[in-house]
Amino acid sequence: MATTREIKRRIRSVKNISQVTRAMEAVSASKMRRAQAQVQATRPYAQKAMEVLAFLARLRQSLAAEQPLLQQREIQRVCLLLITADRGLAGGLNSNMIRRAVESINEWRSAGYEVELVTVGRKGRDWMRRYGPPIRAEFVGIGDRPRSQYLGKPAETESHSASVAPIARVVIDDFVAARYDAVFLGYTDFVNTLRQEPTVKQLLPIVPEEPSVPMATDYIFEPDAATVLNQVLRSFTEVQILQALYEAIASEHSARMVAMRNATEAAEELIGDLTLTYNKARQASITMALLDIAGAVTALESQR
Repeated sequence: MATTREIKRRIRSVKNISQVTRAMEAVSASKMRRAQAQVQATRPYAQKAMEVLAFLARLRQSLAAEQPLLQQREIQRVCLLLITADRGLAGGLNSNMIRRAVESINEWRSAGYEVELVTVGRKGRDWMRRYGPPIRAEFVGIGDRPRSQYLGKPAETESHSASVAPIARVVIDDFVAARYDAVFLGYTDFVNTLRQEPTVKQLLPIVPEEPSVPMATDYIFEPDAATVLNQVLRSFTEVQILQALYEAIASEHSARMVAMRNATEAAEELIGDLTLTYNKARQASITMALLDIAGAVTALESQR
């Protein structure tokens, strides 16, 4: 059995860990509230943008051949834009996203496609560097408040890396240049504080879908539908990437808060177990000391 000194040392170290995890939980809770408000504020805009784009593409299908982002080609080369966190301590958030991305990569490879990656975040980049396909470009240090010219420009105090435009430019230009025949977006979709779902969906080419809300068919476009469609396509793609970043950020802070709360509770439970062990060890040492004293007294009395 460990000595009382060793047990006290363990209790002290676990208490220190508990203080750290409790502080990290508080910080993550504060960031989580801001991230949730951010993703909930921009989600309706992203959904409506998708509906408008689907409506435009459906209304003017004859213009699809003139729009490079709508062109359907035989898929031979695929790009995956993988979004993960820069930091760990978020439970299974990053590992679940990487596992989902690997499943998609294996499916594409089994179909005979060539796969390349564009990574956002250190965790996905580091894993894919060791075990994944080639990385075309990588982006780190995006921060908690990325911005787009279509959803507010970055503040002057924020770094240029906070802008989502360079990420969108890489995948759009490579798709237009026919480097890739399809671009997919992998991110963690925020459902609620306790649930985050790894998601992989097609980003390019944009496939017209039936809008979830019926729209009127008598819109008047100014200057014309072709010009509007040309402008909307690129902005729509950038908005979808930005929304995926917001979803991933909210998921990261939620998962980290839950993980730190679980760690704090586990530390407190361990402290209770160690305290009980310490009391037992201390009681055993006291009992042994009393037995030694009683034995010594008995020995002295027998010598008399």
